[in-house]
Amino acid sequence: MKKGKKDELRAEYGREDLIKGVRGKYLNAYRSGTNLVLLDPKIASAFPNARAVNKALGALIEAAGEITHKR
Repeated sequence: MKKGKKDELRAEYGREDLIKGVRGKYLNAYRSGTNLVLLDPKIASAFPNARAVNKALGALIEAAGEITHKR
């Protein structure tokens, strides 16, 4: 029976132990799958959560009669 590897975690790691990161590596993938909108703080304070925002905007769109169906 083979023995498992000994725990190789060190108490401390230096900068040279870390690989260099790539800035913005996943930015395009993030943007393509996300639709974020930043609300003004005054407006955001009127809504307790994202569900409330979506409900209010849905009602506004229905009232305006401009709902389109995406396929």
